[in-house]
Amino acid sequence: MDVTVAGVKPNGPIPGQFAFCVPAAQGHVTLGPNKNPEISWSKGPDGTESYAVIVVDPDVPSIFDAVNKEGQTIPASLRRINFYHWILVDIPATTTSIPAGADSNGVTPHGKKPGMTKYGNRGVNDYGSFFAGNPAMKGDYGGYDGPCPPWNDEIPHHYHFMVYALNVSMLAVHGKVDGLEALRAMENHILALGETVGLYALNPDIAKRIGMK
Repeated sequence: MDVTVAGVKPNGPIPGQFAFCVPAAQGHVTLGPNKNPEISWSKGPDGTESYAVIVVDPDVPSIFDAVNKEGQTIPASLRRINFYHWILVDIPATTTSIPAGADSNGVTPHGKKPGMTKYGNRGVNDYGSFFAGNPAMKGDYGGYDGPCPPWNDEIPHHYHFMVYALNVSMLAVHGKVDGLEALRAMENHILALGETVGLYALNPDIAKRIGMK
């Protein structure tokens, strides 16, 4: 399957309009437009009953001690873990694109409501865990929330936009489904998979290196 993210060339930079955080005029970062990009894909094979969209960043530091700390740098050698940015399952087989801004059009404190939407079943991303200790932001973060990598990271972050063609119209999931739960539910139901990758960084040196404007 071919997957296209409008405004993002394969292995190219992700524009700031799709990011949760952007560089600040003063200081390091500020909240961004956080609009979901338009994502489209080629039709799945015969037998496709639904699609699922998952966006994951596998470059998140496994230890947060140095994240966004003045005078410290997150080394490239640090072990990295997955951070899920978008979980959307049970997308009808007749749908092969989601318009820009349809699932997110700004940062929503405490998160957008998970559950059924026009385009499918909106799962929860990992910002809920990230903000668990922040009273002003904690909550269930449903749907798309864009990049916000540490501004002191030595590496660019890779955002994998993946679309799965499935042989069931609805996954056997209940309640607030996260990335791992969605992937487990998809086991033995995947007919095809397509993906494209975009890059993002808030470290000015790394951002310049990957061609961010």
